[in-house]
Amino acid sequence: MTTNGYSADEMMAVEAARRLDNGTVCFVGIGLPSLAANLARRTHAPGCVLVYESGTIGAKPSSLPLSIGDGELAETADAVVSVPEMFAYWLQGRRIGVGFLGAAQIDRRGNLNSTVIGDYDMPKVRLPGAGGAPEIATSVENVFVMLRHSPRAFVETLDFMTSVGDNVRVVVTDLGILEPRAGELTLVAIHPGVEIDDVSGATGWNLRVAHEVHETMPPTAEELAALRALETRGSSGWQ
Repeated sequence: MTTNGYSADEMMAVEAARRLDNGTVCFVGIGLPSLAANLARRTHAPGCVLVYESGTIGAKPSSLPLSIGDGELAETADAVVSVPEMFAYWLQGRRIGVGFLGAAQIDRRGNLNSTVIGDYDMPKVRLPGAGGAPEIATSVENVFVMLRHSPRAFVETLDFMTSVGDNVRVVVTDLGILEPRAGELTLVAIHPGVEIDDVSGATGWNLRVAHEVHETMPPTAEELAALRALETRGSSGWQ
């Protein structure tokens, strides 16, 4: 925990959740994106439609799913479709408004690597791979990236380009918020207790900084309570 009473990951989840509107159709991944999307549905956006890659549409889990195959996603969904239909009709048909992505590396253009670290043929680390990320990156108009900020993740040159960054609208990190300006990710906000130099030092290129950088609002008591109920697989009586 930070001295402010919340963790950096909690700040990330809260800030990402605030960017989802009531009624947004959101393609959700497991981990921090799922935490953010479910938090939004618990608080200011109860009508946010959560779509998981397994084919569940309108899932309403009472706690964070363990994977995209978690049974509660299907049990609480408005509809369950096949994976081919999910990609061909819903995703590539541009019926999803927001898609979350994570990665091991990101560059200044918002391009992402989730394939390998090092040379492709003899990598230092072989990562989980593309999955549905390339389709999400090209078929969803608004791509939100959630990524912990470090020079290893924010790199000058990707080891491999898994997904293009053309539709990346925001990158939410544990230090602040970056948005594309003139084709390059630009620091537009920092979280409480973070300095601009902290973000620049954690970035592997000469980071562009907006003329005015604002400070994000700390999580409210309501946001933290809802978030922690999700994190602990608790129940707060919401539907």
